Amino acid sequence: MKAKKIDPFQCASIPAVFFGAGVMKNIGTAASRYGKTVLLVTGGSSLARSGRLDEIVSHLRGADMTVSHIVVTGEPSPEKVDEVTGEYRKKGADLVISVGGGSVIDFGKAVSAMMPVEGSVLDYLEGVGTKSPDGRKLPFLACPTTAGTGSEATKNAVLSRVGDNGFKKSLRHDNYIPNAAIIDPELSVECPQDITAACGMDAFTQLLEAYVSTKANPLTDALCESGLRYITDAIVPSATQGAGDVTVRGNMAYAAFLSGVTLANAGLGVVHGLASPVGGRFPIPHGVVCANLMGPALRLTVAGLVEMQDDPASHTVLDKFTRIGALFSNEVDRGKPDTVDHARRLVDTVYDITEKLGVPRLGSYGMTESDVDEIVSKADNKNNPVPLTSDHMREIVLERI
Repeated sequence: MKAKKIDPFQCASIPAVFFGAGVMKNIGTAASRYGKTVLLVTGGSSLARSGRLDEIVSHLRGADMTVSHIVVTGEPSPEKVDEVTGEYRKKGADLVISVGGGSVIDFGKAVSAMMPVEGSVLDYLEGVGTKSPDGRKLPFLACPTTAGTGSEATKNAVLSRVGDNGFKKSLRHDNYIPNAAIIDPELSVECPQDITAACGMDAFTQLLEAYVSTKANPLTDALCESGLRYITDAIVPSATQGAGDVTVRGNMAYAAFLSGVTLANAGLGVVHGLASPVGGRFPIPHGVVCANLMGPALRLTVAGLVEMQDDPASHTVLDKFTRIGALFSNEVDRGKPDTVDHARRLVDTVYDITEKLGVPRLGSYGMTESDVDEIVSKADNKNNPVPLTSDHMREIVLERI
């Protein structure tokens, strides 16, 4: 049999990983190797209400560390990053730790990147500023309390300005990948159902888009398949009857982490190409946007691949959709699936999961048909395996208003 050729590819580094129920007790040991003065970034009040915040601070102080604590809420904005960075450049810190959801991790990541640098973070945002980051940062540890964005493994921090001239743009450099990711599924058990659902759909979207990306490689394929295998039986239970099950939460946390690793190396597709302008215009949680757009985007992408089956590259991607469709149908072990039917069933599965999770439609956040053209004008296909047209993108958004 002829050997299958592996095309050249590159892979960014991944953080040092501490994974498992209860590993948060090791945060002091993990952090102390980077210094003695830590800026701890958390979100909202749930961590404090649960008693986890006191435990984390105790573990850090038990490692002879001095802790400064700030709370951030909502989407991370450039203005807030500049404010905190300016304050702690004067006060000083050896490292930054974020404990929270994707927004909290992105915020801490941006602060760690800007602490050694003069000026505003706006100067370095893709598509906004004119300067390129040089990769300097303070050591940064990410401790996710949700299973969604995979920011604990990515090289970018997404910052937002919401409104008519709003944007969601990235501060990006290979060095911005966290030094360590402490992933304790116990921290996500008390995450509310709606947030769990939205985050889960974000991780699902990222894994699937990275898997079929035009930049995918055998390494990212293997990681995506592993993540998707664990997400299959966990995504709905994690936000419903299995919300208190640490095993279920752990499966989602693992899948979310891999979604971050794979998107950092293979890129994403049209769902995220649309999600950015949607999120810049409306205060819609990113996972809610992904959940809404995933079904129609997948439907049009699979249809396009079926039409292009004579193209070997398209056939390869269609095989991937077929494989994941079989996985969700619990038929993956019955032999290699070889029918387009499995790919189409995957489309139905995505719609079904979205309904089971009770994800609100985009219109419930104020979006109307009159907003669609502007959103589409700012969108792109990214690394989608089928180059969808503006009309296709308009159809995707309109379906979910």
